[in-house]
Amino acid sequence: MRLLLQQPAQGHEAARFVQLMLQPDLLGGWTLVRESGQIGGRSQLRSQQYADEPSAIGALERARDAQLRRGFQLVRTQAAQMPPSP
Repeated sequence: MRLLLQQPAQGHEAARFVQLMLQPDLLGGWTLVRESGQIGGRSQLRSQQYADEPSAIGALERARDAQLRRGFQLVRTQAAQMPPSP
C-alpha cells in the first residue's frame, strides 16, 4: 500500500510531500516506510518494523491522519497487488 500526500507551497517555502509505504518483509513482519521532504529537493527516509499487518496498517493510518491535520492533502493511493496463486 502506498499513499502520497502533498502540502501546497506557502509563502517562500516550496511545496512539501510525504509518501507512506507499507511493505511485507521476508520474516513475516511489515515495514512502514516514510519519505518526506520538499518537492524537487532533498528528502528524508525513515522506516519502522511491525510484527503483524494489523498493527502496521494502524500505524500507517495514524501517520496519514497526522499529516492531514497538518494541512497535507491526499494526492494518490495505491493498493498492494498480490501475485496470482499458482
